[in-house]
Amino acid sequence: MTLRLTLASALALGTAMPTLAEPVFNRIASFATPTNMTETGDRSRETSAEIMTATEDGMTLIYSDSPLGVIGLIDITDPRQPRPLGNIAMAGEPTTAVVIGGQAFVGVNTSDSYTTPSGALRVVDLATKSVTESCDLGGQPDSVARAKDGSFIAVAIENERDEDVNDGALPQMPAGFVVKLPVHNGTLNCAGKQVIALNGLADIAPEDPEPEFLAINSKGEIVVTLQENNHLAVIDANGQVTQHFSAGTVDLSGIDTEKNGALDFTGTLTAVPREPDAVTWLNDDLFATANEGDWQGGSRGFTIWRKDGGVVFDSGNTLERAIAEIGHYPENRSGKKGAEPEAITYAEYDGQKLLFVASERGSVIAVYDVADPAAPVLTQLLPSGVGPEGLTPITARGLFASANETDLGRDGGTRAHVMIYAREDRSPAYPTLSSAGSDPLIGWGALSGLALDPASSETLYAVSDSAYAGQPAIFTIDAHQTPARIVAKTIVTLDGQPAPRLDLEGIATDGQGGFWLANEGNPDKDIPHRVLHVGADGAILREFTPPQSLLRAQTRFGFEGIALHDGKLWLAVQREWTDDPQGQAKLLRLDPETGEWAGLRYPLETGAGWTGLSELAIHEDHLYLIERDNQIGAAAGLKQITRVSLASLNPAPLEGELPLVEKERIRDLIPDLARWNGTVPDKVEGLAIAPDGTAWIVTDNDAVDDSTGETFLLAVPLKPGA
Repeated sequence: MTLRLTLASALALGTAMPTLAEPVFNRIASFATPTNMTETGDRSRETSAEIMTATEDGMTLIYSDSPLGVIGLIDITDPRQPRPLGNIAMAGEPTTAVVIGGQAFVGVNTSDSYTTPSGALRVVDLATKSVTESCDLGGQPDSVARAKDGSFIAVAIENERDEDVNDGALPQMPAGFVVKLPVHNGTLNCAGKQVIALNGLADIAPEDPEPEFLAINSKGEIVVTLQENNHLAVIDANGQVTQHFSAGTVDLSGIDTEKNGALDFTGTLTAVPREPDAVTWLNDDLFATANEGDWQGGSRGFTIWRKDGGVVFDSGNTLERAIAEIGHYPENRSGKKGAEPEAITYAEYDGQKLLFVASERGSVIAVYDVADPAAPVLTQLLPSGVGPEGLTPITARGLFASANETDLGRDGGTRAHVMIYAREDRSPAYPTLSSAGSDPLIGWGALSGLALDPASSETLYAVSDSAYAGQPAIFTIDAHQTPARIVAKTIVTLDGQPAPRLDLEGIATDGQGGFWLANEGNPDKDIPHRVLHVGADGAILREFTPPQSLLRAQTRFGFEGIALHDGKLWLAVQREWTDDPQGQAKLLRLDPETGEWAGLRYPLETGAGWTGLSELAIHEDHLYLIERDNQIGAAAGLKQITRVSLASLNPAPLEGELPLVEKERIRDLIPDLARWNGTVPDKVEGLAIAPDGTAWIVTDNDAVDDSTGETFLLAVPLKPGA
C-alpha cells in the first residue's frame, strides 16, 4: 500500500511553475485585524476581514468587518510594515466597500430578519473618517462594484435565504435585485437610483433570485451571479438584462468525496451544479466565476465564460488536486464542497494577465496566467491565512493583498488577517513541500514526526497524526528539491488493512529498512499509548505498550517523538502526567529486546497556555528535543530546540523516583518560523538532524481544519546560542 512518484511524472514537474525570469508573488507582511481595535479590552472580541479594496493611490486598504460592524483601514505606505488606521462604525453589518476619489461607498446590511431585509449604501469621507451620506437600498446588500470610470455604483441586493428554513432551499421571499446608483464628480445621486429586477430568469426558483456578486466591465456592463439559482445574468449600460443563462453542471472524477480521515482522490461526482459566487471580468467579453457551490453541492473549481453563456474553460478537478499537492486539501469538507473556491479577481501586472482564485476551506490562493483564456496556466499557490474571501490587486505598486475572514482567537487560534504580497524577481518562498507529479495523487497533511534516512542526508520520512486516522501513513520526502517533494506514501497496516486507533507522532528508522513509530494515545477514546515496529511496507510487526505502573498516571498528552540509539528507543512524553511534578514531562527509554522501560523527567519552560515536548532526535552525543508552547501568531512565545547530554542520562525504573535532566537551549525557532511573514504556527512537530548538524524542522498544519493549512519544512544549523 505504497504510492510513489513515477519517473514520467517526475520529469514533468515544474512545467507550470514560473521561471526565474518571471516575477512571482511572495508574502511580505500580515496584519491581524484586532490591531485596529483602539481599546485593549476589545481585542478579545470576534473580528474579521471579509471583502477588501484599496484607495486609488494604493496606499490604504479598506476591509469590511461584519462582526464589529465597521470598516477597517490599514496604511500600507510601507507594505512590509502595515500600520493600523482604526475602524469606522457603519451602524449595521458592512458587506463590501469600493472607493471613488477620497470616498468609500459601503454596502451595509441593516436587516431585522430574513423576511424583512433592509440596507443602505453609506458614503465615507476617508480624510475625516466620517459617514457623510446614506442611501436606502430597499433590501439587504451583498456585493458592491464601481464603474471603471467612477460614473456609477452597482449593488447586488441578495435578500438572502434562511438556511434553517426548508433546509435552505429556495424560494424564500422577498426576491433580490440589483441597484444602480449614478455618481457625479464623486457625489452619489441617491434620487437617481435604478432598480433592476431579475425575476423570471433562472430555472431554479425564478421568482426568488438571490444575486450574490457582481462586476462591471469598461463598457458599463454588469455581470451578476445568482448563486443559489445557479444562474448568471449580464446587464447592459442602460440597466437592461441582455443575456442570462444557467451556470450548468460539471462531472468530476479524481476527487475526495467522503469525510473519513483518508485522503483518497479516486471519487466521482456527476451533474454537480456550479453555483458560482464571485465573478470578475477578464475583458469586455469574457468573465470568470469562482464556483463555490451552495445548498446543492459544489463543483470545486472555476469557469471562464463568454458573456453569451459559452464556456471557454472549466477547471474541473485540477484546482482541487493542485491544492491537495501542497497539503492544503480540507478532508473534513470532502462530503460537501471540498476546497470551496469562493473569491476570484483578475489583474494585469506588467502585461502579464493573471487570474486569482481563493479556496476558502483550503486557505490558499491560486494564481493563473490567462494569456490564453482557453488554457490557463497555474503559476503559483499562495498561503493566505484562514478563509480568504477578499482579493485586492494593487498593480501600480506590484502588490497584492488578501482578506481572511475567519477569526479563531476566542479558541486560542489564528486571528483574522490581511496578508500582503509583493512581486519579486526570486523564487517562490511557498510551498516548502509538495507531492506534485505523484501518480496516483499523494494526499498529505498534519505531519507530526520526522526522521532522516541513514543512507541519505536529503531523504526524510514523516508521519501524519490522527487527523488522517483512516489512512495512517509514512511519507518519503526528497529534500534536495525546492520545494521538497513527497515521492512515496506508505500506509501503516494491520492484517492488510489501514491500522486502526493510530495517532502517529514520532518516527525513527530501524536501520533495516523498517521504522519505529510512536503512537500518542488517548484513554478517553480508547487509543493506547504504544510503540510500533513496522516493516518497509508499513505492516505492523511488533508493538509495545507501557506497563501499568506508568499507564495509571496517563493522560491524552502522550508519546510525541521517538529515536533509536545503541539498540534502545527514546521517547518524549508531551506534557505532565498525573504522577509528574508541575512543569515536568517524562523522557522514556524502551529496550525492545527485553521490553524493559525506564525513565527520567524533563523540566519544561513556563509561559502562556501550556508548554510541552513535540519531538526528539539523536545527533552525536546529545539528545535533541523540540519544546514549544501551544500559542499562535503574536502570542507564540516558545518554540525552541534544546538538548541533553546522552552521557548524563541515567534513566531509573518507572516504579521509583525519576531523575531530572539538565537541558541546554540551542535555538529559538520563532525567527525561523516568522520568515514567511505570516502567522507563526503553534505546532512545531518534527525534527531530524543530518550528520553535518543541519536540523530539519516540520510543522503540523492541523489538516487545514481551522488553521492556515501552511506546512513549513525548513533546514537550520544546530549552533548553540545561534
